[in-house]
Amino acid sequence: MSDSLAPTKTKGYHSAKRKKTWALTSMVLPGAIWLVLLRYLPMFGIVLAFKDYQIYTRAPTLFHNIQHSEWVGLKNFKFLFTTTDSWIMIRNTIGYNALWIVLGIVIAVSFAVMLNELTNRFVAKTYQTLMFFPYFLSWVVASYFVQAFLDPTRGLISNIQSNLGMEVTSWYNDSKPWPVILTIANLWKNVGYSTVLYLAAIAGIDTTQYEAASIEGANKWQQVWHITIPNIRPMITILFIMNVGKIFNADFGLFYNVPMNSGPLFPTTQVVDTYVYRALMATSNPGMSTAASLLQNVVGFICLMGANTIIRKLDEESSLF
Repeated sequence: MSDSLAPTKTKGYHSAKRKKTWALTSMVLPGAIWLVLLRYLPMFGIVLAFKDYQIYTRAPTLFHNIQHSEWVGLKNFKFLFTTTDSWIMIRNTIGYNALWIVLGIVIAVSFAVMLNELTNRFVAKTYQTLMFFPYFLSWVVASYFVQAFLDPTRGLISNIQSNLGMEVTSWYNDSKPWPVILTIANLWKNVGYSTVLYLAAIAGIDTTQYEAASIEGANKWQQVWHITIPNIRPMITILFIMNVGKIFNADFGLFYNVPMNSGPLFPTTQVVDTYVYRALMATSNPGMSTAASLLQNVVGFICLMGANTIIRKLDEESSLF
């Protein structure tokens, strides 16, 4: 009798499994369609990086224009390295990102540890919300906040300088202070997001480890150094690797909107993304902008793989893949 029931049980099991599979697939389907339409399908446009894109009036469709545009090889890539601004924009892009990766990790981890040590949950949640809020603001809004401090006539800092009898700094014409200004703006907007991630990782640490360390006489600093940091190290390394993969990409909104597109600030605010945008507006050549984007992604992929390889050799469990 048990043998006769076996096929029925097997059929019921496979039917339930099939229903579960369809249910999970239907949940994934919207995201998969979005990924294909907005991420994979536009990859066809990569060919623009190797063509002199022209618009034909007889049949002005995108595919027709791409098909009949002339192949120019690597010509579109040359403008990134043959102008006088090439060194400046590459230096600024890599330099800012390298600095912000280090500062972002140190400051975000420090804030996460401090928030975790707060015993008043209401105060901790308030600080967490206030730190996370700037992440949702656009750089257009943030640029007006910065201008409220730096405007030469109505800015807070300019008024303080004037009231103290000091010379009012022309912030939007002096490029020297802007590495500090941009660094503060970037940290103000993005550190809260990283802090929340690290705080979530800290919340997942087994509290018995702290209790055992406390019994052994370890103070708070020793508990942080020997328990908290080692437990969140995988999260730190994953975010580090992902940020290294974007080291040749700049935050366009930050570098374009916050300095108010001021020409005298270009020595410290010109990055690859803003340079490509300005070149596109001046030449109307989408081939050059496509070439720049392709180069950024290739360099980013190489940096990501390199960073992951190094991390995997140092600590295999903390690597991304």
